[in-house]
Amino acid sequence: MTEISLMRVEDVEAVHAIEEACFAIPWSRESFLREVTENQCARYLVIREDGECVAYAGMWFVLDEAHVTNIAVRPDRRGLGYGKAITKALVQLAADSGMTWMTLECRRSNLVAQSIYRKLGFVDVGFRKRYYADNNEDALLMALEKLPEAHPENDPYLRKE
Repeated sequence: MTEISLMRVEDVEAVHAIEEACFAIPWSRESFLREVTENQCARYLVIREDGECVAYAGMWFVLDEAHVTNIAVRPDRRGLGYGKAITKALVQLAADSGMTWMTLECRRSNLVAQSIYRKLGFVDVGFRKRYYADNNEDALLMALEKLPEAHPENDPYLRKE
């Protein structure tokens, strides 16, 4: 069984393992813990397959913009649609939370991710020169200027009194 849900403290170890498997310069375990416990502008989702984390995605809210911080799928679970599914869920969460647009950076060489983002409506808006520290690769800056219909009642962070 596969489910998408908010990242919890208990997910930090698995998310960090995915991060290390996917990125040359991974975020630290402590960074993810702070994102989940302290950063009020952060929202993270995970995909669990039979209870085990296989993908995660995160974003920061800045005014009315949702900025994607990271998206990763465990290498042995790639090609199964998890990247698209978690990105789509992240976009919907941003809409439900009142954001009006999204941005992200993507390696210029990561054509698979770019294809997913474009299928979801992201467009190229520019480049960030030498953005990635591991090899000085440029980042493609992409934006989604129209989010899907919002369902604020689904925002898990809204207080329900």
